[in-house]
Amino acid sequence: MTEDRDIDITYDVSGFVAELRRLADALESGNAFSIDMDGEEVTIPEDALFSIAHEREDGEVELEFQVTWSLDEDDDSADADDTPEEA
Repeated sequence: MTEDRDIDITYDVSGFVAELRRLADALESGNAFSIDMDGEEVTIPEDALFSIAHEREDGEVELEFQVTWSLDEDDDSADADDTPEEA
């Protein structure tokens, strides 16, 4: 079973834009998208769900671009970390 993780990486504007562009290009062309998250490669599977979340609480506002999927317990190469696909 894959171990739980909660990684959050902060990018400057140009780095954030570059990752968004890589993700958009991969999705548009039907190619796989992978990103290194603190030494672990995370690849979005074909059955991933895409959503945008808006939160406002206690004077803080968040807008999250989310990519979510379930782990296939039989496939150790899959990764459940959806955080930095937060984009």
